[in-house]
Amino acid sequence: MRFAYLLKNLFSFSSLKGRLLLGLSFTLLLLIALVLGMAWQVGKTMVQETNMSHLRYEATLLADEVTQQIEMRFQALERLNEMIGTTEDASWISYQLQQNDSLLAWFEGIVVANSDGEIIADWPAIVGRVGLETAELEYFRMLRGIRRPYVSEPFVGRASGMPMVLVGVPRFTEQGEFDGFIGGILSLDSGGIFSRLAKVRLGEKGYAGVATASGKVLYHPNNSLINASVPSKALNPWLDLALDGWEGDAVGRLVSGEMGLQSYAQIWPAGWVVGLYMPISQVQLPLADFIRQLWWAWVVLVLLMFPLLWWMLGRVLTPLRHLEKQIGEVGLGHRESVSLATKMQELQQVASTFNRVEDERQLLLGNLQEREAFLDSVLNAAPQGMFVANIKGDITYMNPALLEMLGIFPGSPMESWLKQIHTSDRDGAKDMWLHSLRTGSDFVLQLRFLRSDNELLWLDIHARVVTLSQDGQTLGLVGVVKDITERREQEAIQRWEAEHDPLTGLLNRRGFERRLEEAFADFQKTSTPSALLLFDLDHFKPINDEGGHALGDEMLRRIAQVVAWEVRRSDHVARQGGDEFGVLLPSCTLAQARRIAESLRQSVGEISVTHEGKEYMVTLSIGVTTFDEEDSNVSDVLARADAGSYKAKGMGRDGVVVNMPHNNDDVMALFDSPK
Repeated sequence: MRFAYLLKNLFSFSSLKGRLLLGLSFTLLLLIALVLGMAWQVGKTMVQETNMSHLRYEATLLADEVTQQIEMRFQALERLNEMIGTTEDASWISYQLQQNDSLLAWFEGIVVANSDGEIIADWPAIVGRVGLETAELEYFRMLRGIRRPYVSEPFVGRASGMPMVLVGVPRFTEQGEFDGFIGGILSLDSGGIFSRLAKVRLGEKGYAGVATASGKVLYHPNNSLINASVPSKALNPWLDLALDGWEGDAVGRLVSGEMGLQSYAQIWPAGWVVGLYMPISQVQLPLADFIRQLWWAWVVLVLLMFPLLWWMLGRVLTPLRHLEKQIGEVGLGHRESVSLATKMQELQQVASTFNRVEDERQLLLGNLQEREAFLDSVLNAAPQGMFVANIKGDITYMNPALLEMLGIFPGSPMESWLKQIHTSDRDGAKDMWLHSLRTGSDFVLQLRFLRSDNELLWLDIHARVVTLSQDGQTLGLVGVVKDITERREQEAIQRWEAEHDPLTGLLNRRGFERRLEEAFADFQKTSTPSALLLFDLDHFKPINDEGGHALGDEMLRRIAQVVAWEVRRSDHVARQGGDEFGVLLPSCTLAQARRIAESLRQSVGEISVTHEGKEYMVTLSIGVTTFDEEDSNVSDVLARADAGSYKAKGMGRDGVVVNMPHNNDDVMALFDSPK
């Protein structure tokens, strides 16, 4: 009885403010939302601290493991150095390297260099490695200078094309003088010394990385970043501190742009730093799932309360339903104003306001024709092209600016000038036009239009569907048309300049690599054969040194003209930089590529330039290869062609060398004897 009495008093309030007391029923929901918010804030702090401790532990553990791996390799090379002694007998050293074949479990290869930096022995034996000069290389200078074990900066292997480092220990004579070094080659892949990092599990987006103190990436889950530079100090200042020797953890922005946890530890023997990264979004994922479950519990609670709230609101909104009915009758013209028999002050104010607005609306309707005439004047005077279309999509009006732009006469049937839209753009424009009418979305499109005087225009069209705000009924479309022909032509010129060499007019490295990627994609999809020629110019340096860069540029332009003339129209010729050139031969067999390469070699060999009575000529060292099923990406093809060019240059220059994946060095074809 008391509850019924309280309920009756609740509904006896005569003001809308009093009835808002019913909102107390939502207090529970607001309290739950507050609790969820506090739980989220507290949980974020706890989860972040826990994951930071885990990252710190993992970073220290990984740094210790890699440090141990480096020190063990140093010790193994020191023992091998003791076995070899101070001799420089290459046969004896090679014998000792073979006897210690077990070291290949730690290294991809072992080399021994004398005091002049010349490689005198290696294992396993790689053709061309013995005799290589390392005196000018970074790791030889460091080993000779610091006279203690050293890990080199990362470099790309000449034969494998893979990023690697050299772990070296110096050799000394009996008098203690520097006598060369013993080096072990480590490949920077996911195995070997970084096998432990590849197994680190930091969730879906977390990862570990290793970099040198100089800022070169040694290990990263994304192999394409290996040997690249680390992000700048502005992007990640914590990493910059770690490269200076700092160890610790912090919260900062990751390479992906999102915030994440970071922890760094030093690998002192190698001068490396290991970093562990975990995005904040991943750290908070379990907490978000928990909050989401609580949210659904909240939704269930609201659904359980819905019948009661529905009944209460029905009682509260009864006068509003009467107001809605009377407003509808006003709209149909069955009555001129609304009149409510209610004591609710707020509803009385609404009814009074509605009656005043209705009076103003009637006044505005009387001025509608005047406004329409004014709108017609504005459209006719507008400098931009404008049009109006009805609900069926038929264009019913074009202002003079648009008629002049398109070169059509007023009253021309729509069917006639629609045919002047470029055939490649017509169907797409029609489909999008119908879609905009059907869905009410904006029509935004750029298309080509051929005027009656055969001038081709690029038009930018933006039309918006006009709807009635009361019932959403579509009235048609209103659009603006801009002539963007000049802008499109400028963009086309800029695209050409971005992919072409300004000196020769050939493709530059960027344009050449894009076409190479496209050809490789066709090969993977349809097995379409393609060949690649890479070459640089022999004896080109004297032209620049003695004749100046102007003479060198003239030689490059002549060579570019001859090469472009000798290849097929479907082939792509590029100057990749300096005196380096490349030719992509789509749909070309190896035999055809050989003939084209030989033709290029002979034709370029006949080109000459003269300076102060002296004639200068160049030759080509060309590497030839084709796409192969074993190629994983275009880098494999480029490396193979480059190795062929290097081989041709090493065999005396002015030659063509075919380098295929299964060819041995003794079956590589040299089509012209060295000059």
